[in-house]
Amino acid sequence: MLVWTLMIQMFSVSKTYPSHITALSGFYLEIDQGEFVFITGPSGSGKSSLLRILFGAEKPSSGEVIVNGIRLTQPGFKKVYQLRRMIGIISPDFRLLKDRNVKENVAFVLEVMGVSAREIEEKVSEILRLLDLQERARDSILALSAGEQQRVSIARALVKNPSLILADEPTSVLDEEMTEKVMEIFSDFHQKGTTILMATQDTRLIQRHPYRTIPLMPGKEGGQESKDEVRPEGCSLF
Repeated sequence: MLVWTLMIQMFSVSKTYPSHITALSGFYLEIDQGEFVFITGPSGSGKSSLLRILFGAEKPSSGEVIVNGIRLTQPGFKKVYQLRRMIGIISPDFRLLKDRNVKENVAFVLEVMGVSAREIEEKVSEILRLLDLQERARDSILALSAGEQQRVSIARALVKNPSLILADEPTSVLDEEMTEKVMEIFSDFHQKGTTILMATQDTRLIQRHPYRTIPLMPGKEGGQESKDEVRPEGCSLF
């Protein structure tokens, strides 16, 4: 029998920027290992801030954040690289290396992890095939459309088989057919035990895929109402 453990814990997390804009206020959240969760809300509601905090790219203004047993908010925490090895991050601005081609962009994360050249070749070829990018493997990033660049960003996040995927609007510039293909790939990872947090404003997508949904509103307190609440997939928190 598979026993789930907590992957993410956030207690009273707030994030206020120097411009006095509050992205998160008193946010509470618990996500089990292997859950697929949608984060929804309008622009400025804190979706991107939430994912950046979980990736260790930003620190909360207050509160406690624990990811896979690693306390990100402990004083003097400097081992963010340990956290990022197990996270696949997909950003809306793609953050691809412009001086490397498609295959090199995807392979880069594995090279940093010290994966063998043979394994890199196998893993990169497989993920490019899944995302219909095999014909663009040698092409410059600058020669790609926005949709193709988004797929490269997704491939780079998934190629290391992460235990946690943080996806910020990963289908925003994809057509409907490719969006469903990406969701099928995410679902396959989910079925194998990967935890997925996906920020999206696409309500149709959420309706087609009834995973747990957490709505955010700008500057409002949010998250789970009670630490002891248990909700099955498909139920909204509010």
